[in-house]
Amino acid sequence: MKNFKLLSIVLAIVGVTAATLLVGWFGFDRVASAMLSAGAKGFTVFCAWQIVVMVILGFAWRVVAPVSCPRALGAFVWGRMVRDSAASCLPFSPVGGVVIGARALTLHGVRWSIATISTVVDLTAEFAAEILFALGGLLIVLGRTSDAAIMRSAEIGVAVALIAGIAVLRLQRGVAPLFMKLGKRLLGQWFGNTEQDGISSVELTAMYGDSTRLGLATAVHLVGWFGKGLGNWIAFRLLGSDIDLMGALAIEGLVHVVMATAVLIPGYAGVQEAGYVALGSLFGVPPEIALGVSLLRRARDIAIGIPILLVWQLFEVRRLRNAPAA
Repeated sequence: MKNFKLLSIVLAIVGVTAATLLVGWFGFDRVASAMLSAGAKGFTVFCAWQIVVMVILGFAWRVVAPVSCPRALGAFVWGRMVRDSAASCLPFSPVGGVVIGARALTLHGVRWSIATISTVVDLTAEFAAEILFALGGLLIVLGRTSDAAIMRSAEIGVAVALIAGIAVLRLQRGVAPLFMKLGKRLLGQWFGNTEQDGISSVELTAMYGDSTRLGLATAVHLVGWFGKGLGNWIAFRLLGSDIDLMGALAIEGLVHVVMATAVLIPGYAGVQEAGYVALGSLFGVPPEIALGVSLLRRARDIAIGIPILLVWQLFEVRRLRNAPAA
C-alpha cells in the first residue's frame, strides 16, 4: 500500500511537471489570456452545466441500485458528486475517488453491500457508454480527415472499441462474486457482512446481472457523456474557438480514452493537457486555446469539488459524533 501511494505521488509530480512544461512551451501568457477570456459569467455557466451533468450521472447510479426509498436519488447524486470531486481534487488516483464516493453514499443510509456492488455496476454501465461515445468520436474523425495515418489509427480504434464493448457486455455477469471476495479482502469490516445486511450473495449477483437495469443505466450515462461533450463545447466557445458541436463531442470522447490509459495518475495530471493539445489540432484548435480549456476544466473541478468535499467532511464529523463510544 505504501509503495502504491508513493507511486501515485511520483506520477502526480511527473504529470504536473509535464503539464507545466507544455504550457510553457506554448507560452504562459498566451494560455493564461485564453483561459481568462471566459470571464466570471462564462465560468459560472460552465460550472453550473457541470452540476447538471453530475445530477444525470447520479441518476444513472441510482438506476442500478435495488433501493425503494424515493429520497435515495439525492443520496446517489451526492455520492456521485463526492466521487468526482475526490478524483479531481484529492491526491488519489480515480480509483480512490470511486471508493470515497461509495463511502459518502453509506453516510446517507445506503448499506455498504449495496453501495459497493452498485458502484461496480455503475462503472460497468459508464464504461459501456464511454465506449459508444468514443466510437462516435472516432467516426467523426474518420469523416473529417483524409490523412492516411490518422484514418488508419481511427479505424483501429473503432475495431478496438467494438471488441471492448462486446467484452464488457459478455463478462459483466460474472464480476459480482469476484468483486465481493476482493471487497472483503481489501475493505475488511468496511465492506460489511452481506448476509447480516439482509442481502445474500445470490441477490447481489442478480443485481449485477440485471440486464434491464444495466441497459437503462448505460443509456442514462450516454446522455451524461453528451452532457460532458456539450460542456466541452461551451468551454471552447467561451475561449473564442469556432469549433462546432460535433468536433467538441469528438474531442471529449477521445480525451477520456487517452486519460483512461493513465488511471494511476492523480487528476490525470499532464495527460489531460497533452490530450487536448493533440486532439484539438485535429479540429484546428490553437494549442493555447486547447490548453486553456483543459485548465479551465481543472479550475471548474476545484471550484465545485472543494465545497463538496468540505460538506462531505462535515457529514463524516457528524457520523463520528453520533457513533457510540467504543
